[in-house]
Amino acid sequence: MAISRVTFGEWTPDQPGITNGLQRAENVFPKAVGYGAINAAEDYSAAASENLNNVVAARTSATGATAVFAGGPTKLFRLDATDLSLDNVSKASRTITTVARTTNLTTITTSVAHGYSSGDSVTVAAVTNTSVNGTFTIDTVTSTTFTYANAGTNITSGADTGTVTFQYVTPTNQRWRFTQFGNLLIAANGGNRLQGFNVNSSSNFSDLAADAPQARYVTVVRDFVLSGYITDSTVRANRVQWSALGDESSWTTSATTQADSQDIPDGGAVVGLTGGEFGLVFMDRSIHRMSYVGSPLVFQFDNISRNQGCYEANSIIQYGGTSFFLSDNGFYACDGQQIIPIGNEKVNRYFFSDVDEGLLPLMSAAIDPARKLVIWAYASVSSATVDKLLIFNYEIGKWSSGTTTASRVATSSTPSFTLEGLDVFGNLETIETSFDSRIWLGGKMQFAGVKDAKIVTFSGANNTAYIETGDIEVPGATSAITMVKPIVDNGSANVALVSRRLLNQQVEFGSQTAANSENRVSIRGVGRYHRLQLTPTGLWKTAIGMDIDLNGLGTR
Repeated sequence: MAISRVTFGEWTPDQPGITNGLQRAENVFPKAVGYGAINAAEDYSAAASENLNNVVAARTSATGATAVFAGGPTKLFRLDATDLSLDNVSKASRTITTVARTTNLTTITTSVAHGYSSGDSVTVAAVTNTSVNGTFTIDTVTSTTFTYANAGTNITSGADTGTVTFQYVTPTNQRWRFTQFGNLLIAANGGNRLQGFNVNSSSNFSDLAADAPQARYVTVVRDFVLSGYITDSTVRANRVQWSALGDESSWTTSATTQADSQDIPDGGAVVGLTGGEFGLVFMDRSIHRMSYVGSPLVFQFDNISRNQGCYEANSIIQYGGTSFFLSDNGFYACDGQQIIPIGNEKVNRYFFSDVDEGLLPLMSAAIDPARKLVIWAYASVSSATVDKLLIFNYEIGKWSSGTTTASRVATSSTPSFTLEGLDVFGNLETIETSFDSRIWLGGKMQFAGVKDAKIVTFSGANNTAYIETGDIEVPGATSAITMVKPIVDNGSANVALVSRRLLNQQVEFGSQTAANSENRVSIRGVGRYHRLQLTPTGLWKTAIGMDIDLNGLGTR
């Protein structure tokens, strides 16, 4: 009997199995030694009134408490920590006081300043003059009036009642993107003027400023709010625009305030922004670094990646000073100085063969800071919706994969709870999530996401995991495997085996066999090349490897 130890090395699906790299590492995350368990997504919030496309957390300066927000196609929501409902905190509805129509142009007067802008979409529900009702795009505004095109006979200005309900217009394949600037949570969706919400005092979002741009992307660089891909009346896909120094309420170009904009002539359209001490502008075919130099230029733009840019805007995610993204030839990291390949000859070919490139706009990215992971969710060619995860441990440079039921992944936080407040999750006996989980610690960053109309957290039971070795052989000889002993911390495993005489034979695993009470799996296979598939069981923490009884049988 010859016992050999097989430790689980790096998952490298781009390499052939004979190189000994793992061929499958599904629903696990990479550790320095072995792999840990990935938890399933489970509902966290109640359902919103529409499906969600992103979730974010903001922290108040007044108390240090955390508030959680989410966005959908037409609304913005805030999580109510008392009952986990999602309250609509979009621009406020207004009460109608006067209605008039002249030459197919209707004018509505509201009881207080409405806060709406030209181009906004509103639903009018007047009680008396019902012919003006419907959903319309606003043409012009004053503080308490707005107009819109509305065919019909003239209506003399007169008193009326009813409501005006605001709704956002998020373009197809776009979603809400958020950044925090002081006490303000700022949101961009590419279809409306930048929105702001003071997390200390606001009840509803409102236009960030009267002259704030309509943009797809937003971040903070030093003391400036930076937006990109400007979608005002004239779309400027290659433009970035920033606010006044330290003042998000001022956007008019001024040498004094340093508010300004820049059209970037090479690289195509802006597809994303990341911020900090410097800014990174991701474009279709280039990446530019923005460095603050003061007036009159304000920012210096340096092209740090010519002819290579970002392939999908929703792949961009930042943690610390490093941004991660998908280019047209694989995954990269950028520290502002250089572009570093992280998926080359490891997962790039696997990803492009597995992803449905027609559904790339459904991609999303998140950081799991506790486990030092970047996680991308995407739709595979075998599914018409998001179903797969690609996971990268940025500390050790190793990859794994997963499956998911979430629509989008995101980095968020949860509000803190008192013992009494846990009642919203059920009684203490029925709560499945461990009380050691970050889910109970308000303000701690965590891996989260959305599923249809609900916020989800990845705090459920362990997903069923599969770890598949490369080809194991006794060089130059036929061999037999007769026993496997899983090495799984705090658990055991089920094991399947496939043995082949030639590398051109199909890899087809048989049924898995459970380990017995002595943690041994009796299994037999004869061939030149053996692969083992392991599924950890129990409340396992780390799958490290396995001991196998492997014996050479000669060279015939």
